[in-house]
Amino acid sequence: MHTGRSQLAQHKPGIALIAVIWLIAILSLAAITTLRVISFDAEITTAKVHGSRALQLAEMGIAVGANPVVKRDDPLLHRIDEENNEEIHVTLTSESARYNINTLVLAEDKTLIRSIFIHWGMELDEAQALTDALTDWVDTDEEQALNGAEVNEYNEMGRINQPFNRPFYDIEEMRLVRGMNEIELLRPDWRNWFTVWSGGTLDINEADAELISVAAEVTPEQASIIPSTVLGTDGIRDTEDDAPFQDIASALSLLGIDANSRQDIAQRFTLNDTTTRINSTARSGESKRRIVTILRNRTGKPILLSRTIEIIP
Repeated sequence: MHTGRSQLAQHKPGIALIAVIWLIAILSLAAITTLRVISFDAEITTAKVHGSRALQLAEMGIAVGANPVVKRDDPLLHRIDEENNEEIHVTLTSESARYNINTLVLAEDKTLIRSIFIHWGMELDEAQALTDALTDWVDTDEEQALNGAEVNEYNEMGRINQPFNRPFYDIEEMRLVRGMNEIELLRPDWRNWFTVWSGGTLDINEADAELISVAAEVTPEQASIIPSTVLGTDGIRDTEDDAPFQDIASALSLLGIDANSRQDIAQRFTLNDTTTRINSTARSGESKRRIVTILRNRTGKPILLSRTIEIIP
């Protein structure tokens, strides 16, 4: 009996040491977890502060861009504050540098719509079907176009109360049209080609060569002469050597197109549309925010058409 008790007494210090070590380990783990939670909370708080500041900076950019005396090359549109780790970049572009999808569909310019999709790599029959589906989506009747889609087709897809039978209120609505899923794969940047806010037709002084080429039925290489002429020798917009066209016929003549004999092409273009897209992107720390505002008559009596706020990863 004495021997057993003696052995137990000898083991007690060892057991106590192990218990102390385990206790220290548990307390250390708890301390580390607490520090991580505190650090995470601090990061969230910091992100919220910087996010709020970035949004405020983006708002400031919109205010500057909306000022009618500010030109597109004004240095006020770009500001970098290295001391506070902040920056603002604002761009002013004409909304008519994009195709107005409602104008194209309502004018029944199926040739141009189909050509856009074929230019993006869509097969002719698929392009025709999507063009007809867009027409059926916008028109007010229930008569199905040759390759289009009306109520029955959307019902079969499990989608009720479609098509809307009205013009598009927003570009994102185009995604609902049967066949647009193919465009998402072929041309993920398709939204940069369309708008619902411009005056209607494509501004030949503002559009990129690729868009001009499809509307004018020439190659992008041929169409590049239009923006290069507008930008002048320095290749920079809104500088002294800019040479914007004063009439559509002069621009088309450089492409070898007679505006009088090709009225179908000439009517796709316009000059000096007054709808402006103001894109204000701001950063504070690691947080970025973007506000896009579309104004009509920015230099006169401005009308707000659209405003969106985006968190940039």
